[in-house]
Amino acid sequence: MFYTLFHSPWQCDFDSLILLLQEGDDLLLLQDGVTAALKNSQMYLKLNTTLANLWILEEDVIARGLVTQISSQVLLLNYAGFVELTIKNQQQVAW
Repeated sequence: MFYTLFHSPWQCDFDSLILLLQEGDDLLLLQDGVTAALKNSQMYLKLNTTLANLWILEEDVIARGLVTQISSQVLLLNYAGFVELTIKNQQQVAW
């Protein structure tokens, strides 16, 4: 399953999203969702407990000036990679 988080984790039911994530799922953080990957934040610590693949849209991190504040454990992805994830996963859930 492919999940996308567009909203700030403080403005959505982030805990429910975490509960849905399973091993092998892909989660892409984009727009304000990139704030979920801030180093040592409560939200990132929750994300880090999942077995899902965690991706972040590089352009959105740069646009928000957060490059040095994002955990190095998160895989950066460009728009071409976003398209590849969309093609790879037949089902998508947007948050």
